[in-house]
Amino acid sequence: MIRISNIIKKYNKLEVLKGIDAEVSTGKVTAIVGPNGSGKTTLLKIILGLVKADFGTIEINGITINGDYEYRKNIGYMPQIARYPENLAVYEVLSMIKDLRNIKDSPEEKLLKDFELSGELNKAIRTLSGGNRQKLSAVISLMFDPKILIFDEPTAGLDPVISSRFKEIVIEEKNKGKTIILTSHIMSEVEELADEIIFLLDGKIYYKGSLNNLLLEKGEVRLERAVAKILQEKTFWN
Repeated sequence: MIRISNIIKKYNKLEVLKGIDAEVSTGKVTAIVGPNGSGKTTLLKIILGLVKADFGTIEINGITINGDYEYRKNIGYMPQIARYPENLAVYEVLSMIKDLRNIKDSPEEKLLKDFELSGELNKAIRTLSGGNRQKLSAVISLMFDPKILIFDEPTAGLDPVISSRFKEIVIEEKNKGKTIILTSHIMSEVEELADEIIFLLDGKIYYKGSLNNLLLEKGEVRLERAVAKILQEKTFWN
């Protein structure tokens, strides 16, 4: 479980996160959704230790992370846009990641087949399409069998076949009892995958709870309409 307690983050005078409190349960997919600029990526980066919060704490499995990096060994992260050395071949990037993790063996062969990357191993990163770079990020996030998975807009650039396979893998990983965080602007994708929703708006949480409860609370059958209602209510009260 990940417990987020009163997280505040400012960039100069801009308050990006305004006292975030939430829990991310083990064995579930938690989707963090909200419009651009709502604070989603900043929150993910704080969980990953890439950004330091100005105030508040994050606990992972009961242990407060406070400058310690060891916990990140248990996290697989797929960013929205990943950057790799352009001159390296795909197999060299995979080897480099293994060296950085100090792991000699990992079952990436199956993942390479799942994401149709086996034939791309000798190609330089600079020659890869955006979709194939995204596939490589997916492989890297999953290849060490981490207990926590964080996917930031994971299907952006993936074709329908690979996107479908990715979703199947997410469900498989959830059924193994892993903790999964997902961000996506594709509400149909969130409906397929998410058990829990955290809706961020202007650095605050406007809803946290199950997907089904959100739909019931807003009297809607589709998440897209429920989210639209939250935005309309926020505009009305402002």
